[in-house]
Amino acid sequence: MTPRRLICLSLFSALLSPLGLVAQEPTAQATPSDNLNLRYANGIAAVVEGKAITVDDIRREINPHIKQLQQEARNEQEFNQKLEALQDEIIQNLIDRQLIIKEFYRKKNDDDEVKQIPSSYVDNRVAEIQIEQFDGDRSKFLAYLRSRGMTMREYRKEIEEDIVYSYMRSQQRKSQSIISPVKIEQYYNENKDRFYQDDKCKLRMIQFTRAPGETTEQLRGKAAEVLAKFRAGERFDILAKQYSQDSRRTRGGDWGWQQRTDLKKEFSEPLFALKAGEATEGIMMPEGCFILFAEERKYAGVQPIDEVRDQIERILLQQMSHQSQERWLERLRRNGYVKHY
Repeated sequence: MTPRRLICLSLFSALLSPLGLVAQEPTAQATPSDNLNLRYANGIAAVVEGKAITVDDIRREINPHIKQLQQEARNEQEFNQKLEALQDEIIQNLIDRQLIIKEFYRKKNDDDEVKQIPSSYVDNRVAEIQIEQFDGDRSKFLAYLRSRGMTMREYRKEIEEDIVYSYMRSQQRKSQSIISPVKIEQYYNENKDRFYQDDKCKLRMIQFTRAPGETTEQLRGKAAEVLAKFRAGERFDILAKQYSQDSRRTRGGDWGWQQRTDLKKEFSEPLFALKAGEATEGIMMPEGCFILFAEERKYAGVQPIDEVRDQIERILLQQMSHQSQERWLERLRRNGYVKHY
């Protein structure tokens, strides 16, 4: 049985057996956990630059994802496959993390000294964690450290490495260049289908709620009075603040951008027959009367490049960042010492 499979079986057993989701092995027989302990006497899955990655490290990273894997898997076999794939990803991430941290300490500053994280940064982060995760109760925090078999010094080292890792990743992302207009236009021309949009309308609405005993004609009269003021030049948003009886009244009846499919037919048909700046007649519904106003319109079709330029730039920056990160990690992997068990 491969080490990879042994880790996965151990994690599967340790995480799911207490929940009653897998059958327990008889104590007289060797369980996956027994086999794992024989193969990994110290519970070590890999060593990276002298730092051990343990089965507990892997389990701690996998545990938050178990419920989602259970929901996505159709059977136990598929669950095992997803668990193994996640395990592989986590092990590689833990290896990369350690290589990145070592890279920070390997580099020297301008004075030819090894860079260090100021202890005040670690102090502040530990204090934040005690407040955020342990309600400021130091006894709960210390109990957590004991449950992990860690000293305060070891925990501070872990926090320092978290800070280093975040810093190094952010510095790598900042190194990306500005995307040229030529690349943006090329991406737009090659991916126009991605920028197709349905009919959209920026909707404002005035609602007259039907009061007990109020007739349809009375509601129509209210709507006609407000429409007369609108057509005389008064702003629709001001009228909505004065007359509307819905939850968006204070915002001038603003319901934001709506697509045809967002609205019931009684609203979508009259609304999308309007041009920008026009309003419907009063629309009668059992709950009251509604006036719809098309503040802006966007018609179905491919969005012009100027409307999606910023979006394309973000996409290309993400792609460049991902490619750059992968090249960076590949270099660290080639130059670093990694031993799998």
